[in-house]
Amino acid sequence: MSIHEHSHAKSHSGEHQADGDSPQAGQAALTHHSHWDERYTNHSWPSEPDPWLVELASGLVPGKALDLGAGPGRNAIWLAQQGWEVTAVDGSQVALDQAAARARAAGVELELVRADLLEFQPISATYELVVVANIHMRSPNREKLFATAARALKPGGHLFVVGHHLEDFGRHGPPDPDMLYTPQRLAAALPKELVQERVERVERSIGDGVGGHPDVAVLAWASAPRSQEGTP
Repeated sequence: MSIHEHSHAKSHSGEHQADGDSPQAGQAALTHHSHWDERYTNHSWPSEPDPWLVELASGLVPGKALDLGAGPGRNAIWLAQQGWEVTAVDGSQVALDQAAARARAAGVELELVRADLLEFQPISATYELVVVANIHMRSPNREKLFATAARALKPGGHLFVVGHHLEDFGRHGPPDPDMLYTPQRLAAALPKELVQERVERVERSIGDGVGGHPDVAVLAWASAPRSQEGTP
């Protein structure tokens, strides 16, 4: 198999906690990059795909998929195993190296791109599926990321988003309530041109629930309108 890698500097990956456009943003991004490289080096990360992605994407005809903030590749690799042509984007080189190793072990191909998610510009109208899993940003960067994802979709393509609910504050996810989701906050952040098919609170079953609390998440499944020439 082959792993294709392209480098675009800086990092906004995983449970994003570095935000802003101040003159110090470049140094903050480098610090954030090192932080995530260290986390991916020193902690184990899930290899199973997100169960809601499995549920929702299993009914789609495989095409091109874009995984923004792919980390070690659990969702990207599952999609590739289903026949998708996957581009996995992350700011951490350590995460991409882990994704490459996992992809080789699984016998699938990925295109790996190291990039700042707020600067990455995919080719418009290219992907049948875009995945944004566990990426947490403050507004207005949250809206900027979703706008990038929406532009990447072909007419009729789908956007999958999942992230920690505000109820998770202090238990899971970033220690900043402004970065967490509610259904209303996520729905408002999605581009208006998308058709919101599902935006809802869900609970994730995990083995390390803090104090017996489940991991509470918010899920969104939205689609780009079909063109006039498209199939109804």
